[in-house]
Amino acid sequence: MTIAFLVTSFIVVVTPGTGVVYTLAAAISRGYRASIVAAFGCTVGIVPQMAAAILGLAAVLNASALAFQTVKYLGVAYLIYLAWITLRQHGGIDVTGQFAGGSAGRVILTAVLINLLNPEFIVIGGGG
Repeated sequence: MTIAFLVTSFIVVVTPGTGVVYTLAAAISRGYRASIVAAFGCTVGIVPQMAAAILGLAAVLNASALAFQTVKYLGVAYLIYLAWITLRQHGGIDVTGQFAGGSAGRVILTAVLINLLNPEFIVIGGGG
């Protein structure tokens, strides 16, 4: 192992991933209950990634540039969609701590898709 590898690995590990950012955003805008729901959804979104790694599907995605690019661009498209939805909302962030705007199911679905379509999991086998 080289110093460059260790430094890069350290940066990747200490940098919060999209799941962490989404969970924090849920906490700020909807309260602690929404952040717990978001954290649960992010964890559920990791399960298919782990199954893919266990079954060897992650190796197929690493070997196939087309398959990896497809997952990567689906993830980018979903994040752009989330940004577009956020920009369309009117008003500032509600920090009253109430679970407003969307059901728990929607928060879970968003969290699952964020981690499911995150190519970082495929590349390094984990993230967050």
